[in-house]
Amino acid sequence: MNSKSSRHRLISRLLAGHSVANQQQLVELLAVHHMKTTRATVSRDLHDLGAIKVRKHGGKNVYVIPDQSTGDLPLKGDSKERAQQHLRSIFNTWMIDAVSSGNIVVIHTPPGSAHVVASALDQADLREVLGTVAGDDTVLVVVVDATAAVRLVERLRRLAASADMVTPGFAHDREENPST
Repeated sequence: MNSKSSRHRLISRLLAGHSVANQQQLVELLAVHHMKTTRATVSRDLHDLGAIKVRKHGGKNVYVIPDQSTGDLPLKGDSKERAQQHLRSIFNTWMIDAVSSGNIVVIHTPPGSAHVVASALDQADLREVLGTVAGDDTVLVVVVDATAAVRLVERLRRLAASADMVTPGFAHDREENPST
């Protein structure tokens, strides 16, 4: 029986353990695990799970679920602790550095990852954040004022430096910007 919840669990495990570049590849992986489904169903499942495509080292685009520890994305209204853990995970994994200028914060990410960071900020529903714009490897964050921008950069750097969730090559390669 292919229940939705069992299919979601298997998809989460497959995405965590394989570099899945397209939906057909995922359909084939599911079939290997005796779960027959269609590409249309996989498309809906990926959406339900909050899966996104990111560019990995070497330029290959693959599906990931940003918060693999829970299998879903935190939403506005989640507990503060859960939202904080999600932000810590995202920023530790995907943020290279952040700087502020006036009421603008610029966040640098690995190529193809800016939308992950922007989405996490949007979902966090931070009062000081007015909005985000994501490019390929840069997120522009508009905040209420310059003081809030400096505080946000400090907070994001603390989240990114969390020792319990280190992704080699990202979190430890950061250089501090002495101007902020």
